[in-house]
Amino acid sequence: MLNGIFVFVVLTSVLAAAISGEMQALTDAVVSSARNAVDLAIGLVGVMAFFLGLMRVASDAGLMASLGRAVRPVMRLLFPTLPADSPALSAMILNITANMMGLANAATPFGIKAIEELDKHNGRRGTATNDMVLFLAINTSGLALIPSGMIAIRTALGSSDPSGIFLPTWFASGCATVVGITAAMLLSRLPRYRASAPEVVNTAAAAADAPPDQAQVELNTVQRPAAPRRLAAWLFWGVFAIAAAAAFINRAPAEPAADALRGVASYWLLPAVVAGLVLYGWTRQVRVYESLVEGAREGFQVAIRIIPYLVAILVAVGMFRASGSLELLIGWIAPVTALIGMPAEALPMALLRPLSGSGAMGIASEAMTANGPDSLVGYMVSTYQG
Repeated sequence: MLNGIFVFVVLTSVLAAAISGEMQALTDAVVSSARNAVDLAIGLVGVMAFFLGLMRVASDAGLMASLGRAVRPVMRLLFPTLPADSPALSAMILNITANMMGLANAATPFGIKAIEELDKHNGRRGTATNDMVLFLAINTSGLALIPSGMIAIRTALGSSDPSGIFLPTWFASGCATVVGITAAMLLSRLPRYRASAPEVVNTAAAAADAPPDQAQVELNTVQRPAAPRRLAAWLFWGVFAIAAAAAFINRAPAEPAADALRGVASYWLLPAVVAGLVLYGWTRQVRVYESLVEGAREGFQVAIRIIPYLVAILVAVGMFRASGSLELLIGWIAPVTALIGMPAEALPMALLRPLSGSGAMGIASEAMTANGPDSLVGYMVSTYQG
């Protein structure tokens, strides 16, 4: 799908530029877009390395396992046909919690493992079960608690409020998850899909003799906080809460309460998340500095891996914009998107997000480069990506 879109965009851009006489602009766009993609990736390295380091601290402290244990009752309700001890449940829980923490690279192997385990309950191999479809809907909805990737991109693009997407992302991804789950469950009850649904195979007996699954072991590994450090953490949060309340009170007389609350949350939320993850690791005896450094190394590897995707997408979109095709497309769809208050410039991101995470990141980066990370378009594409 993405291959076809890329070929179509490039060829359309060249033909449109040839017809409109914009070949010089198209040539300049190819060079500048490729250079901007690499510059953006370099700017991402520092922020991404730091956030991945924090996520490593949280993982070593057992935060992912704690989140997994918290959502297990919900997973049992969503997947009632699976045995309670199925490795598929453990893998799905860890995949979802890793995505919630912004750890897409850590989530991928758990997602693959979950599908493999779900296929063991499949009575008709090659046909997706209702459980597979439901898990895919949850995974694609991108429920996010810490949108570290987009915060890094917004920071690299010079946003004055890179963490301002926290609340919109929570709301949007939460709504997307609810809609995805509802759609999958309702569609599975339609006669058309119910007739083709494969029989669910119970593999509980075979699983009983199997060695412990890695996902299950990780899910059951939860560190307990040391009492003195837990007391110190409570003291820290008490002082922090008092300072935050004072900041809100100081702003409240000069502006409406809602604006004052949003202003305080916008600039205090990210430091609170950083402090919370550090404290979580420290109270559970994690060597925070060493763990952060180890996790930060992955940030450099991630930046290197995404450069080819960014170059391909940014060059294609840059060509599409320089040829005049994007303006033409926006002119066609603007009357429709205007009915719901959506800028037409954000539509390509909305269409590509379910198809390719890396491609959507490139589209979001290009849209923020063209319109500004703090524009309405910038906030919308940041929220879409999450």
